[in-house]
Amino acid sequence: MRKFDVAVVGSGPSGASAAFHLAKAGLKTVILEKETLPRYKVCGGGFVYRGRKNMPFDISEVVDIEFNKIDIYMGKKLHFVTERKEPIVSLVMRDIFDNLIVKKGQELGVELIEGCKVTKIEKKDDVVELETTQGLVSAKYVIAADGVYSQVAKMAGWEKDTRNLIPALEYEIEVNDADFERLSKEIRFDIDAIPAGYGWCFPKEKHLSIGVGAILKEDRKIKEYCADYIKFLGIEEIISIEKHGYQIPVTPRLDGFVKNNVFLIGDAAGFADPLTAEGISNAIYSGKLVAEAIAEAGDDSEKAAKTYTDIIESTIMPELLTSMKLAKLFYSSKLIRKTLMKNYGQRFSEAMTDIFMGEKLYPKDVMGKIKEKLKEKMVF
Repeated sequence: MRKFDVAVVGSGPSGASAAFHLAKAGLKTVILEKETLPRYKVCGGGFVYRGRKNMPFDISEVVDIEFNKIDIYMGKKLHFVTERKEPIVSLVMRDIFDNLIVKKGQELGVELIEGCKVTKIEKKDDVVELETTQGLVSAKYVIAADGVYSQVAKMAGWEKDTRNLIPALEYEIEVNDADFERLSKEIRFDIDAIPAGYGWCFPKEKHLSIGVGAILKEDRKIKEYCADYIKFLGIEEIISIEKHGYQIPVTPRLDGFVKNNVFLIGDAAGFADPLTAEGISNAIYSGKLVAEAIAEAGDDSEKAAKTYTDIIESTIMPELLTSMKLAKLFYSSKLIRKTLMKNYGQRFSEAMTDIFMGEKLYPKDVMGKIKEKLKEKMVF
């Protein structure tokens, strides 16, 4: 049996971030990854500046394109542009990006075991034993960073999933030179490209990532909406296309983030932003927070659990709760969306950009202010 201080299951941004900070704190850490790195990961790959500026190392080598401005559309008539001195969104391919964070952790002593699927978890005294396809692993703490469908969470005791999962569909599309030249000049978001959701077009180095997500609820017509969105973008020729469907947890778990020395982070915990469905920045942040909590607590597992829970409740959770309320208001009514964007579209876009930049947090009293403004402008 191989013994570690901490076993991190999953090598995505949350898990790799946790492992990096744990190793930096001097803890013997292993990443258990069921695939072989680098592995393809379905994701738009939009990394907002609030996450990038908090990275403990430079990621320039894995950034395809940086955008200092973003374009927000609603139909063909409403168009808002925001611009900043620093890149608002950095576009990355997740296989390369995730692998970079893992390698930075390995430089600090993190051990990586690839092709290692966890099949069983059992708490024994004050340690956790993990049965894997690569043999037994023992650790004082386990971090579940295995994504939206976290099997570790199920094995550790989270029997009922209390997160709200929303569907997203993304196409990796190679287009002709004329279309790529036209669409590669901006990173765009199209509100109502899908009912109660939005579409996005992210240019990568040689192709486009185009997708749609239904923020509030399941929509069985998502394939039709994505096809319609591609037509809306005016793409005349598709040279190659890869389709990927996935789900995004846009509400956090309601039954805690720690059980029996197992800690949930990233998508396994449900830390994606409910309004935008952006999850990379909070994934990385939660990885750092869990590492700090464990390092501070040492062998005191009760203290580690309380410290992590307390810091999540004081940092990530207030943001998510406000964003949840905003998402429910914004996406529940097309009339509200149209009124808000028609009258306050630029201010709304600037405010969201400030949040992307990490310059501001979601204001706690924002709901009351928005409702008052809407009452003034809406005509029934």
